Amino acid sequence: MQEIVNGTQATSIEGVVWRKSRSSNPSGNCVELARLPGGDIAVRNSRHPAGPALIYTTAEITAFVQGARDGDFDSMLGEE
Repeated sequence: MQEIVNGTQATSIEGVVWRKSRSSNPSGNCVELARLPGGDIAVRNSRHPAGPALIYTTAEITAFVQGARDGDFDSMLGEE
């Protein structure tokens, strides 16, 4: 099995399906996520799909998504 760590070139991660939000815009300003065989989640910049992927555990992604739903990051957008 291929070892996938932070910084692995995203295009070298085989057998995954990259997904992006339906809310992404046509200029490609979004991130894409893929579930890895071991359960972790890879994240890449959609404008640089051959660039490095960041690897997160399911628990880390769950905490981030819940925080986004709760508005924890709204201040980063200038919306408090």
